[in-house]
Amino acid sequence: MRALSRTLPAAAALLALAACGSEGGGAGRPCTLIGSEPGLNLVVPDGSRVAAASLRVCWGGTCQEPRIELTPTSKAVSTGCDGDGPDAVCGASASPDGGKSGFARLDGLPKAPVQVTLKLRDAEGRTYFTHRLDVTPKATFPNGPHCGEGPPQAALTVANGQVAVR
Repeated sequence: MRALSRTLPAAAALLALAACGSEGGGAGRPCTLIGSEPGLNLVVPDGSRVAAASLRVCWGGTCQEPRIELTPTSKAVSTGCDGDGPDAVCGASASPDGGKSGFARLDGLPKAPVQVTLKLRDAEGRTYFTHRLDVTPKATFPNGPHCGEGPPQAALTVANGQVAVR
């Protein structure tokens, strides 16, 4: 009986320790520490004219004007394969595609409609595009839906004088 009284607590502790190392959500897939930030992504596929962008985002009686730095976008261009077989090695390189993109972090961004005013400026600092729209950010799932949701985000794409929301 005395051996059993020592074995049960040890077995329970071992079981608890094993449970701590289990994979997230019980779905059989590990959950990493990858995260995401709340905010808005901006993409301008034809970025030849845009030198800067600004956003004003309002909800719940307050507004934020986050910093957004635009960087050139690129596309993948194949550099070919070293054969045709299933073990062939293929490559690609990044090539500028003329677009620009940036991300604006917005602390406290809700999963509810927000009012966004977007302005694009040229190299001389002149505003050449202004658009106001309502956007509803959606939760992100950086590790997949089995690991829980992250903060909300939305993406704005400016093309042909229009803004598309994703």
